[in-house]
Amino acid sequence: MNEKPPALPHADYQRFESMRQYEAMLDELIPQTQRVIRIFDKSLSAAYNASARCEFLRQFLRADPLNRLFIIVHEADSIERFCPRFVTLLQRYGHTAQVRQTPRAGSHLYDPFVIFDASHYLHRFHYDHMRYARGLDEVEGTQQLLDRFGELWEVSTPAAATGVVGL
Repeated sequence: MNEKPPALPHADYQRFESMRQYEAMLDELIPQTQRVIRIFDKSLSAAYNASARCEFLRQFLRADPLNRLFIIVHEADSIERFCPRFVTLLQRYGHTAQVRQTPRAGSHLYDPFVIFDASHYLHRFHYDHMRYARGLDEVEGTQQLLDRFGELWEVSTPAAATGVVGL
């Protein structure tokens, strides 16, 4: 019998040359999200302190009481230091936003990603490089990232270093 090989992910892969392009794509996808945003990164960039990004996230969290923002980072202390506006947003929406930190043993993970609902994602291949894959309406690839995020969430702990314990 000839079994048909599984379909390749139908992601829209793009190469980009600057963090600015990646951040713009992230800002474009936040307003399109209907329920959950999941972020995994080494640390959050200064773009999370930008008034526009904070406003997009504020509107997302206010749109529905069931909306959620889940963040896992390796270096949580940088959030308070470099993103005070974002910390204020987290404090205000602490009931719908959580920040967790990976254990030291997890710091070898190097490929940040952001998942929007369960069908869109941005996946950087290494936090030191500017190549990423963007998947739009790409459930299979998103599910793989959701599984990884779930595993990371289980082993991570609340980010006390952000000054917003329990977020």
